Amino acid sequence: MDIKYVRSALAYAAIGLAFGLHMIGSRNHGQMVTHAHILLLGFVVNFIYALCYKLWLGTPGTKLALAQYYFHQIGTLILLVTLFLQYGHFVSEKSLGPVSSTASFAVFIGLILMIVLFYRKKE
Repeated sequence: MDIKYVRSALAYAAIGLAFGLHMIGSRNHGQMVTHAHILLLGFVVNFIYALCYKLWLGTPGTKLALAQYYFHQIGTLILLVTLFLQYGHFVSEKSLGPVSSTASFAVFIGLILMIVLFYRKKE
């Protein structure tokens, strides 16, 4: 699981930095919120989860660990797309609200599952 998370983290880091370079080059910082979420939820949180697996959890290979991974990945991806659409003024916030909320909740469930994995870990 740690390798999956590191790969995800590095992919989001590349996307986030490219996004930032585009904003600098275009002098349009309207997507700053999206950029920040790409780097925080995409890069930082994925990397922290990778460290959690590497340092403490090992490779549990359980359905719970896979569920935790996919809740975080799918929730993050959907949330980032909705932020891009909203801050790019492609779709109204009112239309995206339920989708953004659901995606945020999926990321939250991913966190709760990580907590469960930690509490289930025997020392």
